[in-house]
Amino acid sequence: MQGVLNGFAVIAIVIAVGYVIGRRGHLGEGGREVLTRLAFHVATPALLFTMLAEADLSLILSPSLLVTALSTAAMAGVFVVVGVVRGWGVGRTTIGALCSSYVNSGNLGIPIAVYVLGDASLVAPVLLFQQIVVTPVALTILDLAESGSSGTRQSWGRRLLTPFRNPIAIGALSGVLVSATGITVPSPVLDPLELIGNMSVPAILIAFGISLCGSSWPGGRGADRVPVLLSTTLKAVGQPVAAWALAAFVFGLRGERLLDVVVTSALPAAQNLYTYASRYRVGERLARESILLSTMASVPVLVVVAALLG
Repeated sequence: MQGVLNGFAVIAIVIAVGYVIGRRGHLGEGGREVLTRLAFHVATPALLFTMLAEADLSLILSPSLLVTALSTAAMAGVFVVVGVVRGWGVGRTTIGALCSSYVNSGNLGIPIAVYVLGDASLVAPVLLFQQIVVTPVALTILDLAESGSSGTRQSWGRRLLTPFRNPIAIGALSGVLVSATGITVPSPVLDPLELIGNMSVPAILIAFGISLCGSSWPGGRGADRVPVLLSTTLKAVGQPVAAWALAAFVFGLRGERLLDVVVTSALPAAQNLYTYASRYRVGERLARESILLSTMASVPVLVVVAALLG
């Protein structure tokens, strides 16, 4: 319980700081965009590289990760099907699918794992899966959609190389390569990258707070009402239920292992999804409101999960 409250309190305070900065105009009209670009092009790639370069890749091969992968695919798949039927567009549907399935395993998942589950490494498989598989795939789709909407024609070779031109994908894949080969990164190189990477989460949260200035209540009127409510429901309720069913009845997980996988699946949508939406200028309101609503809804969900399975 304490971990849930502590994790949410930290995020809420930093977002509130961003909101105050936005209201007072301390960073000017382009402040949010500068922070978003800083996070996307510099800080987040550095953070992912330093985290994954020292990660234990053997954690990928575990029943818990399979549960995470299947529940993620299920929720994203539901949103994609609805998005195709309703004609929401490739970019907007991709952002919505991410908001329906991409958990906040970093700045919220780690403190909750420490205080609720007793081990921060339990979120490592989710973090690795999202950064190695989900992020490169999603950003590749967004890159291709962006080039298609601008009328730029690309060869198949250039399309296949799309993930390797995206700074976040490059940071994640480079970290995996270093970990897999056992290379030791010298301190004069790693230390500055860690320092730069430490800017990522604060920049994302402050930019998110600035974006709330002048915004209506999330889930309100407008064209985004249905996708926001759908993604929030899938993320806050659908994913933890799917993870519980898969873990308990398919993989036979019990006790602490069952609690671990359901708690990580019940985490809200990650704030960095708003960075992706802002970078590609698609589904920004959808991302902002889905993240905010799923964060609010996940508090009682996590409390119930901890009470029932803990």
